Order: sequence, then C-alpha cells, then structure tokens
Amino acid sequence: MSLYRNSTSGLTQRRTEATIAAASHSKNKSDVENSSDDDHLQADSSDKDMRLTLMEEVLLLGLKDREGYTSFWNDCISSGLRGCILVELTLRGRIQLEKQPARRKSLLLRKVRCKNEAPTGDVLLDEALNHIRRIGTDESVQVWIDLLSGETWNPLKLQYQLRNVRERIAKNLVEKGVLTTGKQNFVLFDMTTHPLCDENIKSRLVKRVQDAVLSKWPNDVTKMEPRTLALIYLAHASDVLENAFQPLSDEDYDIAMRRVRYLLDIDVDEQVSQTNTMELLWAVISVYLK
Repeated sequence: MSLYRNSTSGLTQRRTEATIAAASHSKNKSDVENSSDDDHLQADSSDKDMRLTLMEEVLLLGLKDREGYTSFWNDCISSGLRGCILVELTLRGRIQLEKQPARRKSLLLRKVRCKNEAPTGDVLLDEALNHIRRIGTDESVQVWIDLLSGETWNPLKLQYQLRNVRERIAKNLVEKGVLTTGKQNFVLFDMTTHPLCDENIKSRLVKRVQDAVLSKWPNDVTKMEPRTLALIYLAHASDVLENAFQPLSDEDYDIAMRRVRYLLDIDVDEQVSQTNTMELLWAVISVYLK
C-alpha cells in the first residue's frame, strides 16, 4: 500500500511540474487544492483531544464551573500545583533524583538533578526547570516544593518562588479554549474569574479520574498509567479529588474512596524497589503522604 502511495505521489509531482510549464492557470488550481488539503489536515488535528498538563488538570478539577474560581477555603492547592510542576518535568524527562548511593538514602533525602535542559515549550515549566538548573546546590523534593511556593526563611532563595501560578495556569486553559475570562465583584474588591466554557474537556477529565479507580482499576498499582496515578495523588494533595467523585452513586463513591485510601496507605519505598522507575514521582507523593 505504501509503495502505491509513493508511486502515486511521484506521478502527481511530475504532472504538476509539467502543468506549471504548460499553463499557469493549472498551477493556481493546484495551489487552491493544496491549501484546501492543509486546512483539512489542520481541522483534523484540532479535533484530537488536547494534552493538558498535570497543573492544568488539577486546577480544572478545583475550579467551580460557573463561578470560575477555586474554593476560598482550599489552602492546599498552591503547594499541590508545585508538586504537579515537578512531576510534569519528570514525565517529560527533564529532571530526576540523584543516583542511589552505596549507603541507601530515603527518597526524601535524595537531591533533584537536571537531566535535560531543553525547553518544554511551557513557560511555567521552563521557569521551574531554569531554577533547578542554576540554583548551584542540589536540593530535595520537599525543599523544592517549598522554594517554588515561596515558603522559605532564606531571603536569598525567594527568587526561586513561582508567582501567580494559578492565574498563569488558568490563562493557559483560556488559550486552549477550555476556560473563558470574566470578572466578579466581591463588594470590597473585583476578582478575575475563569468560568468553564468547554464542558466536554472537563467531563472527559472527570470520567478519566473516575474510571481509574472504578472500571479500569488495576489490582497492581505498578500497572497504572503514571500520569493518571500522579493525577490522583496530586488532586488529593490539592484537596480537589473529591470534586471528581461528586456525580457518582453512593455505591461507586464508596468503592472509589476505598481505593483512594488504599493508594494513600501504600508503602512508597516498596513500590520504588519493585519498579525502580519514576523515583521522583514517588518522592513527590511521599512529601504529601508523610
């Protein structure tokens, strides 16, 4: 079949060149057809499910659909989003934990190292990667979550804080057509909000979380897709996981929460020793489980 396509493509190219030499109006017709084909390919590409980052998925789970802001009582999401950034960089092959020394160290004591300095294309991820690359002294996962959150007593390290993270992530979702931008008055102040405008994207995200602990639940955690596993842990750490379970029946809700509890009670060191992969992912999880 591929041989046939190559042959056909070659014949088309020769015919086009002959036509260009013979008549200009045929060239114009060919250009129009090619332009139409390009538009069609772009339309097909836009129809594919977009890839959201872990930060965007967690924030999307936490946002109120109509109001366009997270709960005022949620004081966990800020730290949770910094964990999302570290895991996203890990999944993209940009950072890793230092090699395990001869005298074994706990995951929480091992340092984060830059593995690949190539930009990711995401401004927030690249800013965090640049901090990790140029800090000078290696730090642990716990320290990096604190530094990126601005929770440090060292004024010289405040430069590593990522600012306006929620707003920047929300703007990324606006650019992707998932959210829109509005403004709401709270008597004493006005606040920029980002109501949901693409319900299908969030519905698919919620269903993915639900399926991960219901219909697609693997009895062996090591068989769960790493990005989905990370999403469940980080959504819980950010206190937004239960939002995905609200539409469930009482029976399914009980099953889902029982399996989430199983994940929270898991022995992280045992999982790492079994898989020997994604160590930084488990290190981030350990920070929120301790």
